[in-house]
Amino acid sequence: MDLSPHRDSADVIVVGAGPAGCAAAYRLALAGHDVLLIEKATFPRDKICGDGLTPRAVKELVGMGVDIEGDGWVRTRGLRAHGSGTTVEMPWPSVASFPDFGLVRSRMDLDELLARKAVAAGARLLEGTKVTGPVIDPATGHVSGVTAVRDGETRTLRAPLVVAADGASSRLAVALGLHQRADRPMGVAVRRYYTVPSRDQDHLEAWLDLETRDARGRAYMPFGYGWVFPVGGGTFNVGLGTFHVGRKPDVDHRQLFREWTARLSPARSFDDDHATGPLRGAPLPAGFNRRPQYTRGLLLTGDAGGMINPLSGEGIDYAMESGRLAADTVSRALGRPTAAAREEALQGYPEAVRAAYGRYFTVGRLVVHALNQPRIMKLVATRSLSRPVLQRFMFKLWANLTDPHSKDALDRVITAIQRAVPAA
Repeated sequence: MDLSPHRDSADVIVVGAGPAGCAAAYRLALAGHDVLLIEKATFPRDKICGDGLTPRAVKELVGMGVDIEGDGWVRTRGLRAHGSGTTVEMPWPSVASFPDFGLVRSRMDLDELLARKAVAAGARLLEGTKVTGPVIDPATGHVSGVTAVRDGETRTLRAPLVVAADGASSRLAVALGLHQRADRPMGVAVRRYYTVPSRDQDHLEAWLDLETRDARGRAYMPFGYGWVFPVGGGTFNVGLGTFHVGRKPDVDHRQLFREWTARLSPARSFDDDHATGPLRGAPLPAGFNRRPQYTRGLLLTGDAGGMINPLSGEGIDYAMESGRLAADTVSRALGRPTAAAREEALQGYPEAVRAAYGRYFTVGRLVVHALNQPRIMKLVATRSLSRPVLQRFMFKLWANLTDPHSKDALDRVITAIQRAVPAA
């Protein structure tokens, strides 16, 4: 899509057409706002991800009117967890406000599907356009648009508000001085696709015992897990991720991946002969590792704001949820009659995401810190699957699927834990 000169402006510019940006653009366009959604790549394009969608993400997809019954979706009934020779199957926790199933779909076409939903709602999509930085109004110090390069031509695109959905590195956030915090969880994930002579599955699979060796040759177990997620048609997304807080541990994730997949059953055929692409990696900024989520006309969503679950590494659900929260905030702000009133509405966005995730992210940060002690991680990996109550507790906490109003004992315990800690 080309922009004619008089279309170089919009009510809102959304940078990044991943789940966060598409959710925000869809909601804003649906509310009647002129939205420009900018994507640096051209669809279809890949993203480093596990491709697993929890019930939280399924709820957001349904809320966007996405047809989840058509081709391309793999429905999952729960998690199959492996650790120290033990394997258990756990259904997705039953929570009244969420569906009782998950999904898997490759990011190669998931993001494009969401972008097309935003366009159908009225957003203008500009692909193959790299945003190089924010435009700052010298009179107010607020963001008033972005500069972008397309086909070698630099353009200035204007809008009174910009939503940053531009990923972990977030050029826009950095330009406004919002850098990643070392005291918040950070993860690293690697993944590879394999097409194998194996039947498709209806569970996500996770391995807790990722043992490796440090620089001195000592065996230890970093906090993280390996995964095997069915994408359909005999193709599997196979990967692993680890999390840390503070000093980065000495983990060679590519080597760890090779060691772990070598230990899996040869019948799984996760080898070079069955790989459909290279092993690729990406950072996982988690637990609000970039704050505040709003400043001077710029709202951060998804990975740009560090909104990844520090326990599971799941980011699609939080991306879509934060995109929705950002859109709601922007709509309220644009409906206000004065600049001061609009700014007051926008200042409510950090509190909205903090209310949604702050306490859970604090618990997650404390857990990550504890499980980066090799002895504690090994104890969890070897004992957590042996007791049904502990299994359910860990799964509910890992997936962040609890009901604070439920009479379920585990929901009440997890809710009490979150209420006992400050919001991140």
